Amino acid sequence: MPFKKIVLLLLLFVSGLMKGQQILPIIPKPGDIKMGIGNFIIDENTAIHYHKSQKELNPNAIFLASCIKNISGLSLKINKKTAKKIEFVIEKGVPDEGYKLKVSPNSIVIKASSHKGIFYGMQSVLQILPVVRTNAALAVPVMEVNDYPRFKWRGMMLDVSRHFFGTEVIKEYLDLMASYKMNVFHWHLVDGAGWRLEIKKYPKLTQQAAWRVDDLNKPWNWAEVAFNADRNKSTYGGYYTQEQLKEIVAYAKARNITVVPEIEMPGHSEAAMAAYPELSCNSATNFGQSGDFFASKMEGNYCAGNDNSFLFIQDVLTEVMAIFPSAYLHIGGDEVDKTSWKNCVRCQARMKAENLKDENELQSYFIRRIEKFLVSKNRKMIGWDEILEGGLAPEATVMSWRGEAGGIEAAKMKHNVIMTPNSPCYFDHYQAGPEGEPLAIGGFNTVKKVYDYEPIPKELNKEEEQYVMGGQGNVWTEYIATTKHLEYMVLPRMAALAEVLWSPKDTKNWNDFKERLQYHFRGYDQKGLNYSPGNFTVSIKPSFQNEQLQVALFTEALHGEILYTTDGSEPTLQSLKYEQPIKINSSLELKAATVVNNQIRSVQAAKQNFVMHKAMGSPVVYTNPVSEYYLADGPNSLTDGVRGTNANGKYWHGFFAKDMVATIDLGKGKSIKSIALGCLQNYNDWVFLPQSVKFEGSSNGTDYAEIKTVNNPIDANLKNMKYDFVAAFNPQTVKYIRVTAKNSLCPLGHSGEGKSGWLFVDELIVE
Repeated sequence: MPFKKIVLLLLLFVSGLMKGQQILPIIPKPGDIKMGIGNFIIDENTAIHYHKSQKELNPNAIFLASCIKNISGLSLKINKKTAKKIEFVIEKGVPDEGYKLKVSPNSIVIKASSHKGIFYGMQSVLQILPVVRTNAALAVPVMEVNDYPRFKWRGMMLDVSRHFFGTEVIKEYLDLMASYKMNVFHWHLVDGAGWRLEIKKYPKLTQQAAWRVDDLNKPWNWAEVAFNADRNKSTYGGYYTQEQLKEIVAYAKARNITVVPEIEMPGHSEAAMAAYPELSCNSATNFGQSGDFFASKMEGNYCAGNDNSFLFIQDVLTEVMAIFPSAYLHIGGDEVDKTSWKNCVRCQARMKAENLKDENELQSYFIRRIEKFLVSKNRKMIGWDEILEGGLAPEATVMSWRGEAGGIEAAKMKHNVIMTPNSPCYFDHYQAGPEGEPLAIGGFNTVKKVYDYEPIPKELNKEEEQYVMGGQGNVWTEYIATTKHLEYMVLPRMAALAEVLWSPKDTKNWNDFKERLQYHFRGYDQKGLNYSPGNFTVSIKPSFQNEQLQVALFTEALHGEILYTTDGSEPTLQSLKYEQPIKINSSLELKAATVVNNQIRSVQAAKQNFVMHKAMGSPVVYTNPVSEYYLADGPNSLTDGVRGTNANGKYWHGFFAKDMVATIDLGKGKSIKSIALGCLQNYNDWVFLPQSVKFEGSSNGTDYAEIKTVNNPIDANLKNMKYDFVAAFNPQTVKYIRVTAKNSLCPLGHSGEGKSGWLFVDELIVE
């Protein structure tokens, strides 16, 4: 063999190996991939084949042919004899929704047990190809893939009540879901902000309840509740006709997506009450001749003592079931303020007649009655985890959003569960910044936080695990009014969650995912999609090692480095480079920034204050427990030297409707002359400074003497701030300190006026 030919073959072989080692951009990552040498080229000599007896595969063939034509102009024939083929094969034994993909230089063969798996095999092929029109060759590398999903429920929710999105936006959302092998679209069609689907028996739901006063310059929760019978005033909103809804259902079905509608009840029903006030508990006192409606005047609940409420809901659900063939319907059931039921003669009579001990059991009665109706129609009910209150309906599926506790409880009761805890599955939360980011409702769920999520709680045993159907990402739209904003909040977190729900747990790799994600970023750019390029804010993680406070720094940025300062100055390219945890031995302010390609990418440096004081490291005992939702982040207690920040309630302990009473043991008598308690106010999140803070001292832990009480001088209507309640006094020796912070009610004019608020506290600084 001539020398040049040997060299050429070697080069081709090495090139093939290198291609075999390349990272394929497929998300979610397939369970098993074996790479080969060479490529299959899709060209004019390629046809799509399936056995004529398997006609259910024809929509798949049409779908793939359409995709290929859109990106190349090629019109692939179906079931025509050609030199090269893409073949679909139904084969028993392949797991549900799974597929086997084999690519050789002359063919692509996708095998699955149904059209669902064939569709997902197609998606893996399409992710390798260009995403927009190109003249380049459509090359698919030689490989074998064996792939199937870990969970059967891989969902995304979209709220269209707060802000209405048209059918083209919904289709774009479904296309994104399909590309990432997500299979459930949870459509939040009804809430207090607007009714979004046509119900022919009740035309006022779309004539009136689908529209509200256009006051978008005011906070969302004002615009949410302002309905007006005068259509010249209520101009903001919209709804879907039944024909449009059926069109979306068909569009989703072609992409192996089930549409699960949510019809909210018994609470969050202000929109329905606006159209049909007779269904509320106190309608007679809330509607004047003007027809104006404001939720602040009326609780947004259906009257549980009025049989007409149930007849109305059954009529609505009957029309909904005729549109949506999904086995599941979501009835909401969350955040029911039961005040109206407590004050309603009919609801109280219902409780007495049904032998219900309280309003929680009345809610359970309501949910059970609706479930019985759905079961009679061969449907299944889903509700948010509040449906556990008062007793769970017999066959209900629980969607766990307030953390994982509701899901764990339901699974232990042998009920199906969908895990969607607000941390990290709420995509209306910030994913970076928040400096430089579009407005979000709060929270902080980065792409990495989503990617690191494990849907099976460790509290469940093997038998209980089987009740976890999967998980879901939720997009609430209080602050999301445009398509571009919606895209930004979803991308790329949808991709991260898709891999969590599809790929085997032991194959997940953050760095590998980040590499594959870069290809998808380019695709988003080419399609004109708005997306978050990533979180460049440095994560600051304090911890104690051998009683030494130290700090680890982390950045999510691909190939990112970290520069930091400890003197409060802004990091520059000349600042210290982070290489190992930093020991904290004195009070200081640490700032850190992410650097990529020798450019500082952080919009604003992350910062954290540390304080050394006489109570640092001392044990703390709370009389009232800290809320399970706000147990702080890291080693935090009142005495760890780590100060709470304004960012998303980080490093704070939270108390709801209760005072904070904390006892600190200094270990021995110490001479002190000042005590300060740090507190937080965040108006929109119902977090307010305490009414007062009382400091007491003791030498024996039993007998306490008041040192000083500091009253709150700050207006509760000021939006966001940190404030230290400081008591300075003549030096005295104490061994124990007791601190009592009095919780506040929401102030006049607040959406929760008169209701209990949150109290956030952090660091007790003793000097």
